[in-house]
Amino acid sequence: MAANPLRSPNSDPREPVVYDLPPVRFDSSLIGIRLTVRWAEDRMWRGRLTFIDSATGVQRESAEIFCGASAQDLWQSVQDLRDHHWRDLYRSLL
Repeated sequence: MAANPLRSPNSDPREPVVYDLPPVRFDSSLIGIRLTVRWAEDRMWRGRLTFIDSATGVQRESAEIFCGASAQDLWQSVQDLRDHHWRDLYRSLL
């Protein structure tokens, strides 16, 4: 899964970095997905999702549901998700 960072990857790892992920279709709307990743005080990488409804502009944000001992571990859990998982995560926030 390709992701485009909205900030430089050379930033302080404790500062959150936002990545645009490929959008998914939910009903008749295209839903944008952003992943916010940070290095937490407990020395774990944590990530949360923001879903943006392209039709209304409404944003819904998850808790930090992704966690990994390394940034690569966190990304592996994100890359393992398929479209139906993304839709179910979005539906859980409605």
